[in-house]
Amino acid sequence: MLGSIIGDIVGSVYEFNNLKSKDFSFFSKNAAYTDDSILTIATADWIMNGGQPGAYYARYGLRHQCPRGGYGGGFKHWLITGAETGQFEPYNSCGNGSAMRVGPVGWAFDTVEEVLQVACLSAACTHNHPEGIKGAQATALAILLARQGASKEVVRDELERRFGYDLRQTCDQIRPTYEWGALCQNTVPQAVCAFLDSHSFEDAVRNAISLGGDSDTLACITGSIAEAYYGIPSDLRTQALAYLPDELRSVIVQFECKYGPSSDGKRA
Repeated sequence: MLGSIIGDIVGSVYEFNNLKSKDFSFFSKNAAYTDDSILTIATADWIMNGGQPGAYYARYGLRHQCPRGGYGGGFKHWLITGAETGQFEPYNSCGNGSAMRVGPVGWAFDTVEEVLQVACLSAACTHNHPEGIKGAQATALAILLARQGASKEVVRDELERRFGYDLRQTCDQIRPTYEWGALCQNTVPQAVCAFLDSHSFEDAVRNAISLGGDSDTLACITGSIAEAYYGIPSDLRTQALAYLPDELRSVIVQFECKYGPSSDGKRA
């Protein structure tokens, strides 16, 4: 799941300051974790400890402010009204928040059926629009397939078959016309393509950020898949964890101890 968080941190400085290049400082001095990391860690906490996913998203969202970036408007409203009424109801969102926080699901479960079911649960408490659920399921399935040794061709074919995404474009083809968008349907396919068009974990994250758009979320989704396929170099892991407070870092360590990855970057 650390791949999600690395993508978020690296992309955080470019979300509203897009660049269409892969030539940039990977860990900028101004980088920080955002809502993408906070809610990804909430997903991991839920998986380890059980209960309702919405309760974890509400608790983490209300407790943790973002050093950089912030929660989307719909999610903010969900937090505020839920805190006032005690009722946290889904709001039919197809925003990319469901896909950016789902990474741990792809690590914690070992069958396609489980991953799709739990990814749906993780999304539907807020993002219960079909596209919101689809984006979460596609991301989690890509992670599962990648960590189980599937080739990129298998990942592409399976996601196209199940979800109807067009995953045949290269980053060079996407980049010139791609614009900012926060929906699953204009984030998840591009994030997957950034992974498919890469040759290493770092290259995948650079691909995602170079597309422009919602950079931290694009890179978060891409990083979550790239970690499962390539692993994460130890130096990047060390640098990323240093950005997080102890409370968040400890959840990551607990999750990795229980679900992986192993020393080679993939789940044992």
